[in-house]
Amino acid sequence: MSEPASHERLNAIVLASASPRRAALLESLGLKVRVVPSRYPEPPLGLAPVEAARVHAREKLRDVALRLPDAVVLAADTVVDVDGVALGKPRDELQAAAMLRCLAGREHLVHTAVAIHVPARPGADEFARSTRVRFYPLDEAAIAEYLAAGQSLDKAGAYGIQGRAAALVEGIVGDFYTVMGLPLGGVIRALARLGFSLPEPNPNHLSPHR
Repeated sequence: MSEPASHERLNAIVLASASPRRAALLESLGLKVRVVPSRYPEPPLGLAPVEAARVHAREKLRDVALRLPDAVVLAADTVVDVDGVALGKPRDELQAAAMLRCLAGREHLVHTAVAIHVPARPGADEFARSTRVRFYPLDEAAIAEYLAAGQSLDKAGAYGIQGRAAALVEGIVGDFYTVMGLPLGGVIRALARLGFSLPEPNPNHLSPHR
């Protein structure tokens, strides 16, 4: 299919996050990624989990876009939702273990909200995606083994679906990338709405999952 005449190639983007997973996912689209972590503190908001994710993404974007108004900037926030209660990043291993016990043997939702700033355009393009995840039942040994891998403290709900968490997740209904922290299908469509297409394909570029 030919590229719409109104679209321009987007070759570089600023990521308002220190997440290596989000950076790798954007790079898998062929984009050159500049990482500029937001200084927004992500305070508890008392909102429904998906709304909290939307606000956090919006505020992360605002912080970085004010510093880099001439760049295309993307921000995202992921929240784990257990019966309407948001689980953010654990403060320590004790809280991480408590979160994993809460998730064990049951379903929960993962919401990822995304906000994108384009220079000289008011406001931001925003969207959110949700995916349902089911965990296997977990005993204390399984929880301790996952915590020992050191993959809990920087992730909402104390786990990331990639890596060692493969042993925890029985199945998902929805978009894998939403759980990973950046729904790529939604990002591509949002960029198209904003008048951008992705860089020319590079057959030598490897996926971050390989």
